[in-house]
Amino acid sequence: MRWLGERLHPMWHIAALCYGLVSGVVLAQWWNGASWWLIIASIPLISLAFWQRRRILLILMLGAGLLVGLARGSSDQVQLQLYKPLYGQSVRLTGIVRDDADNVAGSTRLQITYIKMDETSLPGQIWLSLRGNPAIKRGDELALRGVLKPGFGNFAAVLARAKLDSVKRTSGGDPALELRDTFADGVHKAIGDPGASLGIGFLLGKKSMLPDDLLEALKIAGLTHIIVASGYNLTILVRLARRLFAKISKYLATLVSCSLVLGFIAMTGASPSMVRAGLVTGLSLLAWYVGRKFHPVVLLGLVSAITVLCNPSYAWGDMGWMLSFAAFAGVIIVAPVMTAYFFSADKVPAIIQILLETLAAQLVTAPIIMAAFGQLSVVSLLANILVGPFIPLAMLLTSIGGVSGLIVPAIAHIIGWPAQMMLDAMIVVVNWCAEQSWAAVELQIPWWIAVLWYGLIIAAVWFMKWRSGYRLRDASIVT
Repeated sequence: MRWLGERLHPMWHIAALCYGLVSGVVLAQWWNGASWWLIIASIPLISLAFWQRRRILLILMLGAGLLVGLARGSSDQVQLQLYKPLYGQSVRLTGIVRDDADNVAGSTRLQITYIKMDETSLPGQIWLSLRGNPAIKRGDELALRGVLKPGFGNFAAVLARAKLDSVKRTSGGDPALELRDTFADGVHKAIGDPGASLGIGFLLGKKSMLPDDLLEALKIAGLTHIIVASGYNLTILVRLARRLFAKISKYLATLVSCSLVLGFIAMTGASPSMVRAGLVTGLSLLAWYVGRKFHPVVLLGLVSAITVLCNPSYAWGDMGWMLSFAAFAGVIIVAPVMTAYFFSADKVPAIIQILLETLAAQLVTAPIIMAAFGQLSVVSLLANILVGPFIPLAMLLTSIGGVSGLIVPAIAHIIGWPAQMMLDAMIVVVNWCAEQSWAAVELQIPWWIAVLWYGLIIAAVWFMKWRSGYRLRDASIVT
């Protein structure tokens, strides 16, 4: 009982509040009758927990967060009811393209937000498909018509095979997007496809240029995370910048790294995985600057709460959001504990570190993948070991090739030759992994088994941490 009465650092109570908030937003899908008075009701609970800061009061903070999350989620759920009378109806609407369009089998698939119908604003986002491959970019305003159907995941509605009436593009409206596309053109002048498109995927998360067969091979091999805008790409860039500029000034290293985070998100788009990666990296950099460290469990809860407060629909079926946080938990929590348990030394060989991080990420993301998609990549571990260590070098060589394509296009193909060789070799490895008969298996599990899986992971991590004596606070993504 004395253990329950111990005083804790207030960050643990903040973490409990955050995890409760996320849980409340998730529950709002099924119980959306909550109102804003729940936030008022949570204030005494939060005040008492912060005043006493006892371990047992973590339960109060979880409850307070649950109330706040229910209120926030219910607010958006009520707004989404505006779509119900429109399902099955032919509608005309306008919306802004949220991300790069995907061209698949003669059709275009994309997402729109800031939706208006007859000057009435509609909440959420709509998934839609168009015949053909019209020239559409992120940020374009589309005028559409078609039959509206109920959505899936975190989409409020679906507009399949919509008719495109017009595309409105503001000249110079997205300078970061123009910079990204200009640099991509430079890469293509120095490196031939499909290597160029793969390199652009590494650097900028732009996968729309990749051929369908390579995309499918990457999916089977469990390597799609390397060609989408994600924390993996961003972490490589930020670590490089921080280590380079820290030799000059800690302030300069933080400033350059944070600017890199903002610029990378601006170029790639604010996808759920990039928002998560940007917040995690930014907060970790600020903590490093002031000589502190975030405990990974606290950081995970804080960032997840911030994202669902801004957009509750992330917690209602956004696979990108779920997988991003699951992979992050695997790399920053599970992998360090596994390393400490199996290897007593502080430093382990790089190949072993990659192996453990890949295995940890797979263990934590596998339940979501199997429950949502019914497929599991068996060859993923091998593919990541063969390809992963060379991605930073491939990114550097692709960058050099892209710059040469913009400055000296006449000889860019010569300067880009090393990148061409490396990218082509990586494609050979990806295709070989995907071609194995055992590369992937069809395996569908119910969500309750996924929850049980996570319970076992938590128990295993607790046991390994207890036996090894490892301090999770020592884990960091920016060092």
